[in-house]
Amino acid sequence: MIVVRLLCLLLLLSDVFGVSLQALERPNVIVAFIDDMGYSDLGCFGGKGASTPHIDRLAIEGIRFRNFYVNSPICSPSRAAMTTGQYPQRWRISSFLENRKSNGQRGMAQWLDPAAPVLARELQRNGYATGHFGKWHLGGQRDVGDAPLVTEYGFDRSLVNFEGLGPRILPLCDAGDGSPVRKHDLGSAALGRGPIRWEDRSTITASFVKEAISFVDEAAAAGKPFFVNLWPDDVHSPFYPPKALRERGGNGKRDLYRAVLTAMDQQLGALFDRIRNDKKLRGNTLILLASDNGPEPGAGLSTPLRGGKGLLYEGGVRSPLIVWGPGLIAAGAAGGTNDTAILCALDLNRSLYAVTGASLPHGAALDGENLSDTLLGKARSTRQAPIFWRRPPDRPEVDGEKNPDLAVRDGRWKAYVNLNGQEARLYDLDADVSETTDLAGKQPEVVARLTKAMLAWNATLPVDGSATRPVPGKAGQKKGKAAASTGLP
Repeated sequence: MIVVRLLCLLLLLSDVFGVSLQALERPNVIVAFIDDMGYSDLGCFGGKGASTPHIDRLAIEGIRFRNFYVNSPICSPSRAAMTTGQYPQRWRISSFLENRKSNGQRGMAQWLDPAAPVLARELQRNGYATGHFGKWHLGGQRDVGDAPLVTEYGFDRSLVNFEGLGPRILPLCDAGDGSPVRKHDLGSAALGRGPIRWEDRSTITASFVKEAISFVDEAAAAGKPFFVNLWPDDVHSPFYPPKALRERGGNGKRDLYRAVLTAMDQQLGALFDRIRNDKKLRGNTLILLASDNGPEPGAGLSTPLRGGKGLLYEGGVRSPLIVWGPGLIAAGAAGGTNDTAILCALDLNRSLYAVTGASLPHGAALDGENLSDTLLGKARSTRQAPIFWRRPPDRPEVDGEKNPDLAVRDGRWKAYVNLNGQEARLYDLDADVSETTDLAGKQPEVVARLTKAMLAWNATLPVDGSATRPVPGKAGQKKGKAAASTGLP
């Protein structure tokens, strides 16, 4: 009798409030984290050079967020923030993980400490099937062969590329011009630690998608909710699109980049269709899609934003974010755009704990805020705390543009300062999203407040190789020296 009454109550709630019974189950989550894609490359964000109908359809059926940020302008720390919900510098990951010598020179860890809080681990403990398919880059690259396996961070299954350990796919690069096919694994094959197969670079994203679909099928058959990281190595250089797309377009860097983006959209579409065409999964799955940082110079575009990959300016850290989930997001929000909520990857991490009902990691203070209602279109709340950044230690400048040491976004304001407290700059992003007019001289009180906040935040973090300028009051502090890059970022 009690069960019958409970079912009747649930049906009543469904009729009165429009609540789907499927949505009362623990939702499935897929995080698609694209590599080095520009803010304005997708069609749904104004892009015109590539065809992205599958991703654009997610946006049409979901919500686009235009004030979303990642927590570093370069890959490894951006991924560490998404994974842990904490500023990546707390774990001494402030630039891309490379070989042992370079990591040490830059004051960085060799891999993400398994003691860090990890969303996947808490979901696994909460009964979720957890899988990571694609780029990892949080340990196990170049000559670092003793890093933890991906499965040691709470993933049941993994398939990665040359920047992780365990089962992986390594790329064969064929330029299509008759030159010899090249292996491009940066030493990964010599590390062992898992079965390896070699594939044409242009098909690797499709293989990650195929593995993710298999994982989803198995979880669904077992009646388990799932959490999937789908992190393609695309659209990172070098650019090797499929032969048909290569022949259709030009051979310039941007042409090849756009061809890879077009191919990646086609390949991701298989997973999106698998979810969309399954009534149960469609009603209870949340897909989040973003880029890990801005585009490489000469490849993608972040119009009208300033800068790109490696820079703390908007084009380096502002990312397109799409949230899709027809059975989870508010009905009136579908197809809309949120231009007002300011949020970052730290907040995505924290919000997914709330969305899934997972317990927060014991003894860890997350830096993100719970904005789950905003992600689901039920509110338009914005992050309350400022968002801080510290530049990668190996990026004092990028493509001829000098990089500030620290940055902060606080409401309408974006401010920058160097570690010595000098060269402060201030921009009003509500009026000047391209960061063309420095208002530091006209807003000294705002500059003073935000400079104090940036320096205070940075003082809580481990020092890395970006400390190249003397800090006031610390004249005797040892100065690090930015290490030259010795491999592909």
